[in-house]
Amino acid sequence: MNTLQVNTTQNVKINFEMANVGQRLLAFVVDNIIKIAYIYLAANFIDFDTVIRNIDQDHWSKIAVQVLFFLPVTFYSLYSEVLMNGQTLGKKVLNIRVINFEGFKPSFLDYTIRWFLRMVDFNFFILVFVLFYDSLNDEDFFVLLYLIFLFGKMLGFLMVIFTKNNQRVGDFAANTVVVYLKDNASFSKTILEEIKEDYKPTFSNVIKLSDNDVRIIKDTFVKARRSKDYNTLIKLRSKIEEVTSIKKPTKLTDIQFIDVVLKDFNYYTQD
Repeated sequence: MNTLQVNTTQNVKINFEMANVGQRLLAFVVDNIIKIAYIYLAANFIDFDTVIRNIDQDHWSKIAVQVLFFLPVTFYSLYSEVLMNGQTLGKKVLNIRVINFEGFKPSFLDYTIRWFLRMVDFNFFILVFVLFYDSLNDEDFFVLLYLIFLFGKMLGFLMVIFTKNNQRVGDFAANTVVVYLKDNASFSKTILEEIKEDYKPTFSNVIKLSDNDVRIIKDTFVKARRSKDYNTLIKLRSKIEEVTSIKKPTKLTDIQFIDVVLKDFNYYTQD
């Protein structure tokens, strides 16, 4: 079992268990069932032949329609991981997530690098396939898609199996890893917070805080709450108010206020 060790600001060592190839494979299967379902439903409910006949018969116009058809599939992992805090639907089912090597939430650039380098696994072959689609009949279409699908994923899975931290090309370039979230206590020691997809933030000024500020706040908050050190909680709340210019609403306790600040920070920085 591979693990990643992260040090918090107070030198607390946290060990994350790496998602193994089986978990990533199953997540991949779930994600691709979703992609295939989209392609099947779109192909059966949208008459692309009619659409193409109704537009300019220029060859590149046809290719543009075909590319648009595949855009939701092509960008699936990027927008899913950005919107779902490092998870696709497949990763969510398998309880695994993408994190930065230092324990931070990956930036939008990190997610983009991971997605872009999927071309060595899948996307590049799909784009080549789309360009030559017109020369194929329907049976050839699905046979070739299946063969490209298998061939394109071999490199990525071999790297996940044989690299030290189960990283594929995109992970190496973006300095990210995929971890198993079985240990929620350890996960809570980082600045990452579990927030619901429909979460509504309260304090926009939390963006005045840095990642390091939030690490210190969370470490202190967790310890003070556990030991019921209310004096420290009051000082922590006062410091947050001072730095962010946020005034704690009277309806919130210090614990509730700090908890909202942490969640809001994650909400605004999840991209």
